Amino acid sequence: MEEQSVKQCCATFYGSDFARMLLGDSFHPGGTRLTTRLGELLALSPQSHVLDVASGRGASAFHLAESFGCKVIGVDLSEENVRLATADTSQRGMIGKVTFQLGDAERLPFGSETFDAILCECAFCTFPSKPVAAREFCRVLKPGGQLGLSDLTRSEAVIPGLEGLLSWIACIGDALPAERYAATLQEGGFHVSHTEDHSDALVEMVRQIQAKLLGAEIVAGLKKIDLPGVDFATGRQFAQAALQATSNGSLGYVAIAARKP
Repeated sequence: MEEQSVKQCCATFYGSDFARMLLGDSFHPGGTRLTTRLGELLALSPQSHVLDVASGRGASAFHLAESFGCKVIGVDLSEENVRLATADTSQRGMIGKVTFQLGDAERLPFGSETFDAILCECAFCTFPSKPVAAREFCRVLKPGGQLGLSDLTRSEAVIPGLEGLLSWIACIGDALPAERYAATLQEGGFHVSHTEDHSDALVEMVRQIQAKLLGAEIVAGLKKIDLPGVDFATGRQFAQAALQATSNGSLGYVAIAARKP
């Protein structure tokens, strides 16, 4: 699948109100609880300058700044996400503490050795060129800088019902086993120091999506909301296949901490 098309489809979906309805404010399993855990693994402090890659509408960036006192820059490929996150900055009283800008993880718009830490949640698996992104992460980190990554994992085998464009939008299409993420980071210049399994958070999110899809379908059927182009039947089937794959270990979720030497 053409790389730019995949990126744009993902950016368009995650910039939509429908995505926010399904996924909540934190567009990843574990929500702010797992974001806090990554912040702890990164040993963030008020002196930390943090880059949040694929920052969405800013939930994690705001949470890190509020919880650890650090300064955060969020980059995202969706113009709508950047616009909405930037608007929310003043409402939260975070001007000067948190900023957002348009940016591609494979061509980060920052100088070398700029950041103390990088956060990347449930997005690395969607990057068409993961080795390039890993090298970019390493480039913009200061020596000794830390990377906190959480992402979907999947077995090497084909998973029935979880293929095609929808699998890319759901961050499944090019997800890898945890050890391959680690290898990619190591090849990009990192030392992987810690991994944690958080597959329980993925199960919880899929079940929440199933419930929200059912609720949205009922409300749409009653003509209370208009969701043109939403295929509820396909969405239900996809969510059920994802839950089954998680149950049998074909899908999972992992947190990885790595350090630039």
